[in-house]
Amino acid sequence: MIKIGQINSLEVIKKADFGIFLDGADYGSVLLLNKHVPEGTEIGDRLDVFLYFDSESQLVATTEKPIAQVGEWGLMKIEGINVTGAFVSWGISDKNLLIPFSEQRARFTEGQNILVYVYTDKASGRIVGTTKFNKWLDKTPANYEVNEQVDLIIAERSQLGYKAIVNGKHWGMIFPSDVFGKLFIGKQLKGYIKQIREDGKIDLALQKVGVAKMDDLSMKVLELLEKKGGYLPLNDKSTPEAIFDAFRTSKGTFKKTIGGLYKQGKIVIEKDGIRIA
Repeated sequence: MIKIGQINSLEVIKKADFGIFLDGADYGSVLLLNKHVPEGTEIGDRLDVFLYFDSESQLVATTEKPIAQVGEWGLMKIEGINVTGAFVSWGISDKNLLIPFSEQRARFTEGQNILVYVYTDKASGRIVGTTKFNKWLDKTPANYEVNEQVDLIIAERSQLGYKAIVNGKHWGMIFPSDVFGKLFIGKQLKGYIKQIREDGKIDLALQKVGVAKMDDLSMKVLELLEKKGGYLPLNDKSTPEAIFDAFRTSKGTFKKTIGGLYKQGKIVIEKDGIRIA
């Protein structure tokens, strides 16, 4: 089944001087211009191509990969603004993505980087972008467990912390006490469910909560010690940056973890690092 606005695997059915034609099933043959055709392509080969409608509403293909397909979020730069709306770089050289004024939560300026959700407008059939995310999120119950790993996209920053999109389906919040490392709008990373409140709102963490968090980190510390010959130049006096670079965790959690390993007799804490006991 052909999916417009997404990457499809299509068969090459014909060659021409200006490109090749692909089997678009019910859509007929789809043109792929020479500049996008991989060297050595022959009739009968299958190519992974992104399908979209050009300015004349003709279905075309490209081997370029968009920043975000239909149903996905992506960080995009505003290339221009006119009476229709804002046009953002989509990762496709021949096509920018339109964000109609009706789909903008705020007015934009050229050169600005914004997080965009890509969808197909049912009325026009056009692929467009939006920054009004609420109508796409929290439509299903948030059936998560504490410490469940989830995919996050950082969407907004406020005085409360960072709002993140959880698994492409729900809103969640990362409070300042759970932030470590560098976060920015559009960043995609793994996170964990900290709790689901009675009102359904989701609190997030960037590392496992409680004992589970420390157990997980304990294994990572011991595994890295083994790989490094039994010694690491890190301890409770190391900088937060050095600890984060090695374990993607906060200094506080690292200190508690190596303290627990020390009490269990698994490591020795030395002046400049830690060593397997």
